[in-house]
Amino acid sequence: MLQRALKFAEPALAASTPDEASRGFFAAVAEVGASYLQTRLYRRPVEQLTSATHFAAGGIVARFAPASWQAGSAAFDYVCFENNPLLEAIRGGMTRYRFTDFAPRQARGFGAYWEAMSEAGIADAVCATSYGRRRMIASLHLGFHEPDLAADDVMATQLAGLMLTERLMAFAANDTGEEAEVRLTARERDALAWVAEGKSDWEISVILGVSETTVRFHVDNGRRKLGAVNRAQAVARLAAARLI
Repeated sequence: MLQRALKFAEPALAASTPDEASRGFFAAVAEVGASYLQTRLYRRPVEQLTSATHFAAGGIVARFAPASWQAGSAAFDYVCFENNPLLEAIRGGMTRYRFTDFAPRQARGFGAYWEAMSEAGIADAVCATSYGRRRMIASLHLGFHEPDLAADDVMATQLAGLMLTERLMAFAANDTGEEAEVRLTARERDALAWVAEGKSDWEISVILGVSETTVRFHVDNGRRKLGAVNRAQAVARLAAARLI
């Protein structure tokens, strides 16, 4: 899992600009049927989060989509302003999810939504979002032609996507001079590295020869030091910094 995600993310991690990182990532995930990409780097609005304030925050880094899929088109405006279920994920601070988690294809009320999305060649999409200091947010929306995505493809592209959004965060930190070195203990780094491999706390405890409580202690300490909202972001932040 981790090695496959790193393969997808490598062009982004090696890139020298946000646009180059986005383009390299999109090219890398073409093999799993990616049809659409949008990356953003913006500050969460101070005012109430609505479709309008979310869109007004701007910060589009790159968007690879049909020429007709732009602000002002009926389909684009519908999913951005009239029926945007993804705001709930941002309100909840989620780092990984799918469009269908919030807009089930079979549910009443989303038929027009998916008809509009089809104009961008999107049958489903995975999302990765990183949260940083001073309300900074980096996000990826990665669309796919087919709705039935393999579970392994979803997990690998989401983890790779988090590495991309962490890379975008690093560009923003460099621009503002906010980047700070994070020092993890060897145990914290080891525990998070095994989390990245998909191991449970119990499995990590056996590997490291410690209790599950100790594993959770090291993972949570590492996550807090990294300023990550959850384990997935902590792993991606470490990988983006090439520390695992």
